[in-house]
Amino acid sequence: MAMARRPLLTATAAATLLCALWFVPSANATDDAEGAAGPPSRPAVTNAGGEVSGPALAETGAGVDTTPYLIGGTAFLVIGAAFVAHSGRRAGALSSIAGRA
Repeated sequence: MAMARRPLLTATAAATLLCALWFVPSANATDDAEGAAGPPSRPAVTNAGGEVSGPALAETGAGVDTTPYLIGGTAFLVIGAAFVAHSGRRAGALSSIAGRA
């Protein structure tokens, strides 16, 4: 009886995740100033020659330190590969045991 409920729980969990992701706002990076009250959100940039160019990206400084993300991502990748290798070895060992019986 428990085996019959497992696909239903998996489908419910997947549907819940999809519904939650549906409401995540999208980041549309457009340069649309229609309907904006007041000054434009991006000031014009003046280059060295004194000419005014269009909108540019914001100056963010030295940048974001991505080292923790790289270390975490690598750790999850290694752990996942270890799980896959363990499962493959276990499945191979189980099939060899079943072949002997």
